[in-house]
Amino acid sequence: MRAFVYTPKTAFVCLFATATSLPAAAHAYVGPGAGLTAIGTMIALVAAVVLALVGFVWYPMKRMMRNRSAASKAGTASQERGK
Repeated sequence: MRAFVYTPKTAFVCLFATATSLPAAAHAYVGPGAGLTAIGTMIALVAAVVLALVGFVWYPMKRMMRNRSAASKAGTASQERGK
């Protein structure tokens, strides 16, 4: 295993990572009405995307299952007539 080598590049990377991970003061205020509106909007957006994806997957599968069951019912009916 290689030992850690201290170079100016590693010092810069460590300093940069530390500086970017520290929180800074926002000097802003979001009231409860605006905050709840923003949270509700984000939840609605995520729900809309999830439901759109479910719709794109569910309805074609539902149609495929309906066609498959109709074909199997038609196949069993024709086999019963042939007896």
